[in-house]
Amino acid sequence: MNASTQRLSLVGAAGNIEAAQDAPAGASRGVVVIAHPHPLFGGTMDNKVVQTLARAFVQSGWTTVRFNFRGVGASAGVHDEGQGELEDLLAVVAQTAPAGQPLALAGFSFGAFVTTHAVQRLWESRPMDKLVLVGTSTARAPAATLPPEVHERTLVIHGEQDDTVLLASVMDWARPQVLPVTVVPAGGHFFHGQLPLLKNLVLRHLRA
Repeated sequence: MNASTQRLSLVGAAGNIEAAQDAPAGASRGVVVIAHPHPLFGGTMDNKVVQTLARAFVQSGWTTVRFNFRGVGASAGVHDEGQGELEDLLAVVAQTAPAGQPLALAGFSFGAFVTTHAVQRLWESRPMDKLVLVGTSTARAPAATLPPEVHERTLVIHGEQDDTVLLASVMDWARPQVLPVTVVPAGGHFFHGQLPLLKNLVLRHLRA
């Protein structure tokens, strides 16, 4: 993301996990792990939405960890339809965000889908302070239902004109949970021309 980005080599069930860490200027509020979009459609930890999320968290004082799912970049293994990718995310959390310090999770598209399942898996033993889900994939595979206790810490953002994941699909997922969704007017899946707005929405959530 910048000259001070630290490259990490972590250990996952499928082998090496390539990751990148950015630290804030002052004391860290905690660690956020950010998951990228679908590996089979060009998704990587360097995706511009992922980097926008990382910049917002760093600006808000969080240590930010992005990583490549299995089979992407220098990460070992092959795509596993979300199952193995969940294990990848959990492995990254275990190695970069030790118990006892604040944890946040964020994800974009497929990464947001995987993140919902990580929340469901971790919540009882490792609740997170903040959760940010952008363009959450809810159609190809069902996103997990979030624990009610995490709702007030959660920001769900979706583009009004997203033609990759339809807004109606996300609303169908959110409605039974009574989980608010922030809709970006005229926004598409990748928020072309609207990344500054996306960043500001996340900054506002992190300051709340």
